Amino acid sequence: MATLYLVSTPIGNLNDVSSRATETLRSVGRILAEDTRRTRILTDRVGADAPLVSLHAHNERERIEAILGWLEAGEDLALVTDAGTPLVSDPGGRVVSAVVDAGHDVVPVPGPSAVLAALVASGLPANRFTFLGFVARKGREREDDLDRMASSRESTVVFESPHRLIRLLEDLAQVCGPDRQVVVARELTKLHEEFRRGTLSEVAGYYLERTPKGEVTVVVGPKDVDAEEVDVEAQAGELAREMLDAGMRPSMVAKEVAARLDLARNDAYRIVHDLEGS
Repeated sequence: MATLYLVSTPIGNLNDVSSRATETLRSVGRILAEDTRRTRILTDRVGADAPLVSLHAHNERERIEAILGWLEAGEDLALVTDAGTPLVSDPGGRVVSAVVDAGHDVVPVPGPSAVLAALVASGLPANRFTFLGFVARKGREREDDLDRMASSRESTVVFESPHRLIRLLEDLAQVCGPDRQVVVARELTKLHEEFRRGTLSEVAGYYLERTPKGEVTVVVGPKDVDAEEVDVEAQAGELAREMLDAGMRPSMVAKEVAARLDLARNDAYRIVHDLEGS
């Protein structure tokens, strides 16, 4: 059986390409690339001469048949994104699912990730975190994303375009409070890499005076837990444990706990999930 390799590529500094990624790109029969022009810069650098095949959001579905055909013919393939780890807010998910369903091997070649680079250098808690991709631009989906970040007890990482960054920071200040900690990581691993740390109001004010440019990753700090919330959580845990011990399904327990104690559904589900794992 042939193999589809998911190859992580540099997010800015080409020196971050790994020896394993180099070896893989040199050995495969074809390279599936989000933007063949950008990927050609990397393949030229590492000496990979495999044909580049475009694979982006608008043609992914129609490429699947050809990709499965190449694999069935015994041809190893590599899938790369423009920068970073494939499938993380980038195309490729449909292809990987189809390849797995067809019985072929899918092998990750780990490497650079803007999500992890921003998180570990942010100075915010990194032992547990949530990644939400790009924040929805409008409507209920945006409200849900903002509310999720506001109520999160762990750091949250999101991507945002530079021209929407100030709006995001201002909207977050409304739902999280202006004093919530945030870090904006800009141009990671590049010449003008920048980490701007502070409260939402401070960082928003900074970028109101300096137009943000380049690739942006935002890390939002977790919600502070006050004494009253701790007490409610304790009550919720006791109630959930009683219901679970009585044989109720976890999903029903979470709904009941949320209704009785006026908890956010996400918090109720988290409490039940933690109890199941304990």
